[in-house]
Amino acid sequence: MTSVTLFPGRYIQGRGALARLGSECARLGRKAFVIASPHAQASLLPSLLPAMAEQCPMTVESFGRECSDQEIQRLFSLCKQAGGEMVVGIGGGKALDTAKAVAHLSQKPCVMAPTIASTDAPCSSVCVVYTPQGVFSRADHLPRNPDAVIVDTRVVAEAPVRFLAAGMGDALATWFEAESCRLKRAPNIAGETGSMTAYALARLCWDTIREYGAAALASCAAQAVTPALERVVEANTLLSGLGFESAGLAAAHSVHNGFTALPQTRAYYHGEKVAFGVLASLFLTDKPPALMDQVYGFCEASGLPTTLAGLGLQGVSDRELRQVAEKACAPEESMHNEPCETSPTTVLDAIKAADAWGAGRQRGR
Repeated sequence: MTSVTLFPGRYIQGRGALARLGSECARLGRKAFVIASPHAQASLLPSLLPAMAEQCPMTVESFGRECSDQEIQRLFSLCKQAGGEMVVGIGGGKALDTAKAVAHLSQKPCVMAPTIASTDAPCSSVCVVYTPQGVFSRADHLPRNPDAVIVDTRVVAEAPVRFLAAGMGDALATWFEAESCRLKRAPNIAGETGSMTAYALARLCWDTIREYGAAALASCAAQAVTPALERVVEANTLLSGLGFESAGLAAAHSVHNGFTALPQTRAYYHGEKVAFGVLASLFLTDKPPALMDQVYGFCEASGLPTTLAGLGLQGVSDRELRQVAEKACAPEESMHNEPCETSPTTVLDAIKAADAWGAGRQRGR
């Protein structure tokens, strides 16, 4: 069988890396259209823009907080009016996904500059589209990956610790989903078999966050750039991005998508819901208790939810959880890449069991 592995054009990471944004843009064109999150626009761009503008003139527009079809079309129209020769995304995962979609519609190159390490969106060709209310709609697979990804670890270290922890939750899923795809020979995002490289990078992602996660969180809490922080930022961003896209997704992300149907979960980050999806997948795929204890322990130490209450779902009804399970098992979902029975009933039971195990561990502490 043919394997396909997907990569961004260039990955740059380190303290002060955003100083290279202007030169990277100049390499790709003569004028940039910048889509920036409100926070990035207020706190980062005033100091960055003067130097950047000397290398590549830029037009800046604020991201409207949701990667929806309406927001993509709005920014696409503005990009055309501005005459941008490339699209730059600065902010979190939804801002970056929107920038990727605008670049695709504009048929222009794109540069990703994440300001937090909370998802693996920056390196991938995937654009996750939501409704304006934040309900998962679909995942578009664009024909090219970003041309450059620039991760400034000084900026990441100054962001709230919860963002880094959420990124570790997203990264946590990488190897577990990749392993399910490998066992089932399920397709990756490109619709092909994953490569040896992709599976190995997915495993390295899990090994890295397990070994260095606690030290990275402590570094971020102190707003300190350390080797441990650099390792975990790379795992959250590059390893997880390469791993999920080139090895494949499975139950954890489908459970996340299901949770978006419940408005109670809107205040929780992508990686937090994905992390609980991993816990549910442990029951779904009958993982040994020793591994389950290891994963639950990692989540507890990282501040990731291990119960439904940790996602704002105290007192959630079986009817609501059935809604989550049914959305997670929709025909187009990656849930079906698991090498086991996947139905709304089995997924509902796995979610409830994961919650009970987490609650039991909390009572025992």
